[in-house]
Amino acid sequence: MTSQQEPKFENRNSKIASSFEFRISIFVFRSLVTCHSSLVTISNVATDRKTPAVRGSIIVISAPSGAGKSTLIKRLMAASPGLGFSVSYTTRAPRATEKDGRDYFFVSRKVFERMARRGEFVEWADVYGHLYGTAHKQLQAAQKAGQDILLDIDVKGHQQVRQRLPEAVSVFILPPSFPELSRRLRDRHSDAPEEIERRLETAREEIAHWVEYDYLVVNDHLKDATQALRAIVRAARFRRPSQAGRVEKIIGTFGG
Repeated sequence: MTSQQEPKFENRNSKIASSFEFRISIFVFRSLVTCHSSLVTISNVATDRKTPAVRGSIIVISAPSGAGKSTLIKRLMAASPGLGFSVSYTTRAPRATEKDGRDYFFVSRKVFERMARRGEFVEWADVYGHLYGTAHKQLQAAQKAGQDILLDIDVKGHQQVRQRLPEAVSVFILPPSFPELSRRLRDRHSDAPEEIERRLETAREEIAHWVEYDYLVVNDHLKDATQALRAIVRAARFRRPSQAGRVEKIIGTFGG
């Protein structure tokens, strides 16, 4: 009796073991498929990072002296991940807190003029007796890497950029009024009275060019003006020139 029951008991264990092994196999198979899908996704992301489909935007910001441009740019840079700053070349001497390659590239007038003759600047100008310029290769490298880059240049520099890089986005910052601009310049206590008068006269000339810019921001409240600039930077990332490479890849998936 006992000898006849043992084979049935062994057969039942065998079936349970087979069923358990089958379930384990299905689980392992599903895990491998999921893992493979994850690896493919990670690989695609890595590839996209190496060859960004979105082209970086060039954003020009101009303003008369005293409008608060420097403060706004600092706040914008701190609040906008991925936004780079174009470091200009200049012939003036560095100030105490400035560092070569971070604030400006400080070069001699001879070196600057040689670069200008070679066409290495997308824009350059003589500002109060000193030369300032933006190197074209720096902008090209940023665009190719998919990085948005900010240019802090005056009205004349903007006009040159417009001619050579018409896809650039431009912003002009205005003070609330002329009396307010005058007050801000005098409250700095950093310029002589005649220098302040010269800056105010230059402001009158510069503000007449507001119609040449894509966006206008009145800096009457620092927080509101900063938010406006952030919105402009974000909008620039979705313009046709910036998204063209990405859209072409999408269109390629439709075939035909």
